[in-house]
Amino acid sequence: MTKFVNKQDGSNYRPAFCINAPLCADNKAVKISREQAERVKDLSLFTSKKKERKTMKKTDKLKAALSALLTAAALTSCGMTGDIEINGSERDDKSGTVTSVTAEPVAADVRNELSGECRGYGQGTETDEKGRPLGATGFNNMYKQLDAYALREDTDKILLTFDQGYENGFTADILDTLKEKKVKAVFFILQDYAERNPELVQRMIDEGHIVANHSVHHYSMPTLSEEDCRREILDMHEYMQQNFGVEMDLFRPPMGEYSEKTLAVTKDCGYKTVMWSFAYADWDTENQPDPNAALKKMVDAAHPGAVYLLHSVSSTNAAVLGNMIDNIRDKGFEFEKLKNS
Repeated sequence: MTKFVNKQDGSNYRPAFCINAPLCADNKAVKISREQAERVKDLSLFTSKKKERKTMKKTDKLKAALSALLTAAALTSCGMTGDIEINGSERDDKSGTVTSVTAEPVAADVRNELSGECRGYGQGTETDEKGRPLGATGFNNMYKQLDAYALREDTDKILLTFDQGYENGFTADILDTLKEKKVKAVFFILQDYAERNPELVQRMIDEGHIVANHSVHHYSMPTLSEEDCRREILDMHEYMQQNFGVEMDLFRPPMGEYSEKTLAVTKDCGYKTVMWSFAYADWDTENQPDPNAALKKMVDAAHPGAVYLLHSVSSTNAAVLGNMIDNIRDKGFEFEKLKNS
């Protein structure tokens, strides 16, 4: 099965701090051509012409199955019942409305149509006429019915996100810069990070940032059973609820690895999956990017609805963040401001 190319430089997305985490078998990344990306339909996969006819037959079944997921809020399978809040783009400052639905279990035949094959996400280097990576737009088209997205198509604003694997001494500086520039971000944190750095997590919350779910242990979700996937999400959810009083509803799968089934489990647990449309090799603390080159890469990549993924362990990111924000604003973009649940 063809997979997305990982990262802008084509390398596998696997930060140094999680090198011992379980890895999908056959996690080879391949480049995606513009021609292939243009053939993507709502729920189809990137395929070769030789397999296209066969794949479309399978896709018809998948489309029906995934559509059913929209009408069946399967939180019962996560141990949640009753009314739940579903938050989408209405989380920005222009509207605070939410809708509620009653949870019902997903039918077994629906879930059986979904693939458990591990895929490694990456936005790729090919872009459309708006400068949006085709890997990100293709991901949206394929998985939006599972509440999964890699860029925001309902706004031109940029969403700034950070992955918090461990603390390397730069998060406070990053928070200082965000406060100075009046920018709010989303911090995807592991449970270990929250346990070791409660004062930084509380500061994120107090200063109006979103703290989001990056799982308990940073395992590759497709390597786990469905029940273990739920536990990775919901145990972290419970920990944050009990210790910080926050209700999280955004999830980023560790290492960008997912399957159709893990996306469905994430949705079942009341979460949206958030990938990214910009990322670069910033996670290796022993091989940090040149600040000037990194700044140029960040600014040049700005596009409508972008979701930026940065790692807070990066000294380069901490050093250039303020200039990055200023230069992207000079290009006419503003940054998304989400609200805590």
